[in-house]
Amino acid sequence: MQSPAEFLSYPLGSQYTYHYRIAEYVKYVAQNSKKVKLVPYGTTNEGRPLMVAFVGSEENIARLEDIRQHNLHLAGLSSGPATLSNAPAIVWLSYNVHGNEPSSSEAGMQTLYDLVNPNNSRTQPWLKNTVIVIDPCLNPDGRDRYVNFYNQNRGLLPDPNASSREHAEPWPGGRVNHYYFDLNRDWAWQTQKEVQGRVGLYNQWLPQIHVDFHEQGFNNPYYFAPAAEPFHKDITPWQREFQNVIGRNNAKYFDQNGWLYFTKEVFDLLYPSYGDTYPIYNGSIGMTYEQGGGPAGGLAVTMRSGDTLTLADRIAHHHSNGLSTVETASNNAQKVLDEYKKYFDNGRTNPPGAYKTYIIKNENPDKLAKLAELFDRNQIKYGYGVNRSVNGYNYFTGKNENYTVNSADMVVNAYQPKAVLLTVLLEPKTFIADSNTYDITAWSLPYAYGLKAYGLTESIKPVSSTLAAAQAASVGNGGSYAYVCTWQSVQDVKFLAALLQKGIKVRNASLPFEVGTKKFTAGSLILTRAGNNRADFDKIVDETAAKFERKLTPLSTGFADKGADLGSSAVGYITKPRVMLVSGDGVSANDMGEVWHFFEQQIGYPISVIRYQDLSRVKLSDFDVAIFPDGRYANFPLERIQNWVSDGGKLIAMGGAISQLADKKGFALKSKEDAKDDKAAKKSPDLAPYDSRDRESIRSNVPGAIFKVYLDNTHPLGYGYPAYYYTLKLGDDIYDYLDNGGVNVGVLKKDSYVSGFVGQKAKTRLSAGLLFGVQSLGRGSVVYLTDDPLFRSFWENGKLLFSNAVFMTN
Repeated sequence: MQSPAEFLSYPLGSQYTYHYRIAEYVKYVAQNSKKVKLVPYGTTNEGRPLMVAFVGSEENIARLEDIRQHNLHLAGLSSGPATLSNAPAIVWLSYNVHGNEPSSSEAGMQTLYDLVNPNNSRTQPWLKNTVIVIDPCLNPDGRDRYVNFYNQNRGLLPDPNASSREHAEPWPGGRVNHYYFDLNRDWAWQTQKEVQGRVGLYNQWLPQIHVDFHEQGFNNPYYFAPAAEPFHKDITPWQREFQNVIGRNNAKYFDQNGWLYFTKEVFDLLYPSYGDTYPIYNGSIGMTYEQGGGPAGGLAVTMRSGDTLTLADRIAHHHSNGLSTVETASNNAQKVLDEYKKYFDNGRTNPPGAYKTYIIKNENPDKLAKLAELFDRNQIKYGYGVNRSVNGYNYFTGKNENYTVNSADMVVNAYQPKAVLLTVLLEPKTFIADSNTYDITAWSLPYAYGLKAYGLTESIKPVSSTLAAAQAASVGNGGSYAYVCTWQSVQDVKFLAALLQKGIKVRNASLPFEVGTKKFTAGSLILTRAGNNRADFDKIVDETAAKFERKLTPLSTGFADKGADLGSSAVGYITKPRVMLVSGDGVSANDMGEVWHFFEQQIGYPISVIRYQDLSRVKLSDFDVAIFPDGRYANFPLERIQNWVSDGGKLIAMGGAISQLADKKGFALKSKEDAKDDKAAKKSPDLAPYDSRDRESIRSNVPGAIFKVYLDNTHPLGYGYPAYYYTLKLGDDIYDYLDNGGVNVGVLKKDSYVSGFVGQKAKTRLSAGLLFGVQSLGRGSVVYLTDDPLFRSFWENGKLLFSNAVFMTN
């Protein structure tokens, strides 16, 4: 069998390998060894194949399905009997989730070869009691974006000078996938195509050990487990202990080679959607390995120390730790399996956390269905059918209250195999032992989905595993005067987007109204026969409603018993907006990608992506809506944008884009000044010890915390919501209240803080002010969205708010 160097015709480390060649090599090895089984799990948005290679002894590969079923039986997720007395431990190695951290895929090929090579006396004994799963590249689209850049910009010989162009990757960089999502933040949420396929396969196996291979800045030594604090409180002593065991074995080989490394710093284990934490909350020993290098590494780069770091060095380090981890698993295989079984047994018999049952109220069936979809993907069990009174913690009031559960409410019992993951995702307040964290510190799903929930200390089991689906009303005979659809979820947005593209004119109610016994809220979609004088009106509306499972209410009259009649000026048209999304240098690729993905993949509505540097030549009058995502914009064309808005355009400014408008002439938004502290001004110079200054800076930090926003739901930006909304704040940005005709739609008050770490200075600043607002400017408007309502696409409840900004606001 050929080594990677022989197959590729160049030594690993001498150049970057395109993804198609990596895939070809993995296929070649699988075709030429009975110790390998190749399993595809999908394709990327750009059509590249996704696959894993299972590696083991010939005996183990021949009984791979039996091993899988046995493993699930240990986890309590298979009802079949345990049939294997000599089951292997499963080690899953994931390479190159960030495309511009490319050395790991190169190392993965070498690791695969060394495990399969029959002449390798070191590795062959491991295959008897371990099965190794190698995913050679989790992010092929991002990897090839980086490799294409590098190969097109390198010289005849690599230039180690970090200032040379081969070390300066252009926007958006290869870190992210096609839609500019960070796939290492998406494990639990599974919003992206690649992650859905990968985690779907992962959950069919649930390995005992998982390693996620990364790169960091090229001046850093190698990092491997044990991880840094904070550890989530539900990480077990065994999981902590075995990270140390693996880390010490890794260190042994690094010591022999004189390679530098560090542990227990920077990379914590809290946020549940990483490649280390998600496996941990699913019973595995999950770990991140970080090699210095990354996009600025090139083939060779001069470090601050004066040494030269090469791609060959980076490959060698990852390769060493991959094999070392498998070796440790093999040496401790039975203990690993025993502890794995104990982990899931404890989940079924003694789940962590104060709450043993979670009740999710079914006040918004669409959002509840989206939550059920997330639970299904994560193998979290839930049900319905309970009718009784309970007492529990109300997430939205923060108090214990009595509540009557009805049969349509979701009941999630904590006594189940996925008890830890369930608890982590639903706990209202995450305990944080150390506030110096790497990512967000709050994500509780009831807030993210906008669903009222209760945490109960008693165990209640659901009666039924399914909830009867609501049937969409048939438009049918075409005799109705109009049809009304709710406006309360992304499904309604999809329905609207489809109708607009089919040429159906849609109106919406700016005020609540009643016809007979039927009540309709502000924002409700109204489809009148008037203005839609076409023979296929009923057919299109009926088919579209059925496709998106919308229940339409037929009306025989336009006369309202309460509120405005359907012909009133209070019922306006929703125009079909021509939407522009700004991208390119200065724009946050992640935030821009969220908007792009939302339009294309979630609501199916066309959008034009325009580079920021090309704005000067764009005919702005071709667009009705311009979206500026979070970013740091240089040379912002303020006057040109202002004139376009005044002529009838709608500007949606998000995050950092708002700073280009605040305090500028013509714009009503004003920066909020912190209250002056005369005593603080007279304090002596900062004499805090140097090693405490990181801690001091945390006082102004908001790494991701949940706040309650008081919402004016009578304004179009607030349609479909109650009088509140829960936002995820990633900083202390907040503005003074709008005046002079501006509308303060979403504001913070003194009691707005809910969950997550917020430094004391930041908490004081965030006690009052504007987050979401709308300003009229000439014939157009400006929508200010200080926080990101589409955050990582998992903040489900924000998607309607963003849709309101696009379709509903004037």
